[in-house]
Amino acid sequence: MAPSSSLIAKLKVQLKLSIARLRMVQQKDEAVSKQQRRAMAQLLEAGKIESARIRVENIIRSDITTELHEILELYCELLLARTGLMESPTCDPGLEEAVKSLIYAAPRTDVKELQQVRLLLVEKFGKEFALEAVENSDGKVSEKVLKKLAVTPPAPELVNGYLEEIARTYGVDWPKKAKEELGEPPGYDDDDDDENPSGGQAQKNLEEPILADGGKVGREREEREALSKATPPRSFGPGSPLRVNPPSPSTDNLHPRVKGTLDLKPAKKMQDASAGKGTQSKGPVGGMIPDVDELAKRFAALKK
Repeated sequence: MAPSSSLIAKLKVQLKLSIARLRMVQQKDEAVSKQQRRAMAQLLEAGKIESARIRVENIIRSDITTELHEILELYCELLLARTGLMESPTCDPGLEEAVKSLIYAAPRTDVKELQQVRLLLVEKFGKEFALEAVENSDGKVSEKVLKKLAVTPPAPELVNGYLEEIARTYGVDWPKKAKEELGEPPGYDDDDDDENPSGGQAQKNLEEPILADGGKVGREREEREALSKATPPRSFGPGSPLRVNPPSPSTDNLHPRVKGTLDLKPAKKMQDASAGKGTQSKGPVGGMIPDVDELAKRFAALKK
């Protein structure tokens, strides 16, 4: 008997190969199934119903096999994800259903990689464990696997359902309904004459209804209210012709700001000069600039 570590390593490789092979087989079966469905639609359109009923059973069996491959692929992914639980000589209860289902279903499939997985599992857990899985004496094999592997003819309802779905997909009128089921077509009264070009149907009056004076007044009032509620755009009205572009930010001043007249402050030299000399003038007019009080007195004297 091979060591447990090498057996687990071989099992990992075969599980990965089995997953890849199962996916490839599923894609191939789907492509073949599409061709067979198209052939069934042609048979239904040609009226060969009995031939289509017999051949559609191959499509049903192919779909069942594809579903079985999907289940076995999931079991292989489960064992691959939980290979750490397979180190012990006995099978873990969480893996028992997957292991026994693979041992039971592998001989009934055409995937060679699953055969190798089955041999490694039998070598790992013993012949008695494999015999229980093949006979399903303890009922651990999945019910879905047993149902997919059961060889029974499809029910007539399933066959009719497949044929109806194929006919609907490919636009085939099947099953054709009798005229009694469809009923009689509805009758139409044709009382039109040559002067009525509308084909017996009354023409709609496309002219707008004439409103009374009260209606006009109400409409004008609504228009005024809508105009009063409307908000004019911000750019509406005269704007300043001057546009000042803000300075671009720099590393020293990341948030530059344009200063207005209110933010400008006199320099320190100007403050000292105005404090030292003053603004009042006692000399003639050509001297210092007079202040506001002196100018007021002069204007009062000129008025007299």
